[in-house]
Amino acid sequence: MKKLTFADLDRLSQDARHSPRLRANSNLHRELTDPIQRLAIAMEPDTLILPHRHPHTWEVLTALRGRFTVLVFNETGRVTERAELGEDTGVVEIPAGAWHAVLSRDADAVIFEVKHGPYAPIAEADVAAWSKGRTAAELNAWYALAQVGDEIA
Repeated sequence: MKKLTFADLDRLSQDARHSPRLRANSNLHRELTDPIQRLAIAMEPDTLILPHRHPHTWEVLTALRGRFTVLVFNETGRVTERAELGEDTGVVEIPAGAWHAVLSRDADAVIFEVKHGPYAPIAEADVAAWSKGRTAAELNAWYALAQVGDEIA
């Protein structure tokens, strides 16, 4: 049996706080080639998750600790869906190919992610062109306030 204890989550959050990207992950899957990727990701509020998509897979997210804003966008960057994981929503499933981003709302927050493998870095074509060149502070501030129908200026 594999376990993620609360002590493991504490260590993961500490690793994220000391990481330049303000994120750290712990994989439950054994290999990056596993057909289903399962991982806990500690994310500090200032980490940047650029809007991206996974053309080959759906993605399931749930909050293990803390709160996260999950946004889904259309091709031009208009928000089509918004969920507050750990607040009013327990689990979201993002469809394959959907543009999305996640904002950590709390220090020491940890999200759990499940998606099809094998692991592959996000291709340049799968990062939203309308988000490139924007700072983490700018995007995160917009994510925090963006509502369905909003489009980044």
